[in-house]
Amino acid sequence: MINALRTPDTAFAGLPDWPYTPNYIDEFPGYDGLRVHYVDEGAKDANRVFLCLHGQPTWAYLYRKMIPAFAGSGARVIAPDWLGFGRSDKPTQDAVYGFTFHRDMMIALIERLDLKNITLVVQDWGGLLGLTLPMDMPERFKRLLIMNTVLATGQSAGKGFDDWRAFNRANPDMNIAGLMKRAVAGISDAEAAAYGAPFPDVTYKAGVRRFPDMVMTDPDMEGVDLSKRAVSFWQNDWRGESFMAVGLQDPVLGAKTMAYMRSIIRGCPDPLEIAEAGHFVQESGDLVAKAALAHWGDV
Repeated sequence: MINALRTPDTAFAGLPDWPYTPNYIDEFPGYDGLRVHYVDEGAKDANRVFLCLHGQPTWAYLYRKMIPAFAGSGARVIAPDWLGFGRSDKPTQDAVYGFTFHRDMMIALIERLDLKNITLVVQDWGGLLGLTLPMDMPERFKRLLIMNTVLATGQSAGKGFDDWRAFNRANPDMNIAGLMKRAVAGISDAEAAAYGAPFPDVTYKAGVRRFPDMVMTDPDMEGVDLSKRAVSFWQNDWRGESFMAVGLQDPVLGAKTMAYMRSIIRGCPDPLEIAEAGHFVQESGDLVAKAALAHWGDV
């Protein structure tokens, strides 16, 4: 039995620019009835699907500026919350969370919703996990929109990441609203508070604490082999279209890292570089979404 908490619905009332009806699945085998939340906008029978995967310490709210553009292009938009985040259930024990725990859940969600012709939209942990999905179900994925992320294959991520990991360990009750205020220029107090809404107190934050420690900076860590396979897939087997956007103010996953990612993604064009954007590129999401849709001719 997995002990978990469920954030009260009242925590999500009146969030700015977030009118979306929640959707839930709680029947994934092996997950003890844990409830997974996802946004589902646009026509259910649309011939294109945007699958938008968030990272740490955010949730689907991160895509509030991109969902309208994607849905407005005639596509269906799915924006799930990883377990431990957003409106999804939050196992209370840190040890529950692992690479395959999250990855297998997302595979099950894709299969349960029978998503096809997917544009994979990823950033941060949405990419560390999400970029390992298409190699095992390539027939479902047609496009990639990649923002500040990486495939971790067991090497040091550098001093910037080491400092972030140390900060995370030293702050088990991380002030997520405060973090977002510091990280995103111009974000309002209400928007920053919306990022912290899923986490009423420290007992809800096991998933937030775990993600930095899960980054594969050692060759023996869980997920390294899958990520190495994914590197090979994107280099050699990917045949879909791609688009890259880079927040140049990101001190860890900025221009240098994304140049590496571009070098391994077969056919990836020159990136859209956003000088004023940092790690959370989706805060410039209206610009990114419109540029990607124009690149693909979907406007």
